[in-house]
Amino acid sequence: MNTATSPRSAFWRGARDCGPFVLVVAPFGALFGVVGTEAGLNIAQVMGFSVVVIAGAAQFTALQLMLDQAPTLVVLLSAIAVNLRMAMYSASLAAYLGDAPLWKRALLAYMNVDQTYAISVLEYERRPEMTIAERVGYFFGSCVPVLPVWYVATLAGALLGQSIPSNWGLEFAVPIAFLALVAPALRTMAHIAAAGASILLAIAFVGLPYNLGLLPAGIGAMIVGAEVERRMGLQ
Repeated sequence: MNTATSPRSAFWRGARDCGPFVLVVAPFGALFGVVGTEAGLNIAQVMGFSVVVIAGAAQFTALQLMLDQAPTLVVLLSAIAVNLRMAMYSASLAAYLGDAPLWKRALLAYMNVDQTYAISVLEYERRPEMTIAERVGYFFGSCVPVLPVWYVATLAGALLGQSIPSNWGLEFAVPIAFLALVAPALRTMAHIAAAGASILLAIAFVGLPYNLGLLPAGIGAMIVGAEVERRMGLQ
């Protein structure tokens, strides 16, 4: 049965499917705005972080290291290590979106965050008959509930700053957001092995200064996941 849809309907389906992530993106962005201003950044600097980087985990990592007065190189390497998953996301998306025009791929790369990637890949796997235009439309649609909310929430947090009561529990947005993303993604032995390796390596290297244990944990997890997947493919 032909279940193909138009790019417009795919766009709105992506927006609908990614809508629930607003519940974690909004407090996550607000939390960064609050923490950033409390750390001494002005509103322009806080917004520059969120608009240019668009990666909460990397932003928090870089901010904490800056507060610890870590060397600039350490700050950059740690933020890159946290975001190494984006390289894997891009490689995975290339199979579905690689034929899109260059300007669209540039926008897709900018908007490629955990939520948009997770939702889009699941949809592409469910609907292999989607055209390239429908896939692009769906991905752009998935960005609607995430990116604007991220920007606005960060600005709101930066403006409100310390006036936000600490008992709101905004700090729980970080683990909740990643649990919501990681748990459904543990679909194969390779995913589980990579997650397990990252946990063990992070614990093993917890004593390194400036949280540098993130570097071997992230790299090691990717190696373990890739090797498990390779061996499973040989069976």
